[in-house]
Amino acid sequence: MAPIHALLIRAGAISLPLLLAACGAPQQKVESSSSGAKLPVVTTFLPITLFTRAVAGDCATVTPLIPANTGPHEFQGRPSDLTALRQARVLVKNGLEMESFLDKLVASVGNSQLAVIDSSRGIATIDSPEGEAEHGHEHGSDHDQGSGHEHGEDKGHGHAHGAVNPHIWLDPLRAVQQVETIRDGLVKADPSCAEGYKRNAAAYINQLQKLNSDIAAQLKPYSGKTFIAFHDFAPYFAQRYGLKAEFLVDVPELNPSPADLQRVAAEVRTTQLKALLSEPQEGQRSFNTLAQDLGVKIVVFDPLETGSLDSVKDPGTYLQVMRQNAAGLIQAFGG
Repeated sequence: MAPIHALLIRAGAISLPLLLAACGAPQQKVESSSSGAKLPVVTTFLPITLFTRAVAGDCATVTPLIPANTGPHEFQGRPSDLTALRQARVLVKNGLEMESFLDKLVASVGNSQLAVIDSSRGIATIDSPEGEAEHGHEHGSDHDQGSGHEHGEDKGHGHAHGAVNPHIWLDPLRAVQQVETIRDGLVKADPSCAEGYKRNAAAYINQLQKLNSDIAAQLKPYSGKTFIAFHDFAPYFAQRYGLKAEFLVDVPELNPSPADLQRVAAEVRTTQLKALLSEPQEGQRSFNTLAQDLGVKIVVFDPLETGSLDSVKDPGTYLQVMRQNAAGLIQAFGG
């Protein structure tokens, strides 16, 4: 396919050529695993793909819509993505506006057989600062969809994530809920492999629960401490382990303003933090000058929005990276 046919999708906008190509394409009949073929499942980005593969096992073929080395904010749609969505029986997403391009893309495909699993369904969420302004909540409010809410400890600043922070997968126990929702959706779509989905999910949930217990024990001595990340991905992790999360910018594509830098510098001095948390895709460039001025180190905390092309193949990637994140955070606290 020539480069001119690349279709760019950003911030929920889908190009007219993509829509026309989708509307003009013939609908393809999809077989379920009950007829001998594996259930065709499409996922969005890295953590959702890892969770879905853990549950699917040998019962389904899982195809990521977004390459592992690309974040959902940078997704570039291709004609092959339209084909994958037309052939899929199930689409699994994080939800909470993390995949802001997705609704229009799915609508343009016209696959009447496609079941969409929103893995955020029923999970208590935390307001983003924009959501607080719109709804009158304090930062850190928990919203269990359809129920009341609690209040967390994070502080925020003006951002662009939407009404709530979408990074639920960085709390291992919320990840358990996501896996349960994915399990239930796959069982409904493919009852012939129900026992397999349930068995696979149970095994992965056990690993997630152990991960949570291990991290909780490791971080208990640092309860109440503040850490500072490059972008606003950490409130769920912080809330789970009794920490306080600060950040420089809302989304990784933004450049920090002088006011952002001054705010973070003041927080570092107040909390006596030993390191700032950068991200693998950012390297150290974002925090280098600030860290040098403040005399602190930079350690990596991976929010799992992207990864290597090999990492997406193994559901154990999530467990490994989260353990590495906890170790980096302890280093930031001076442990």
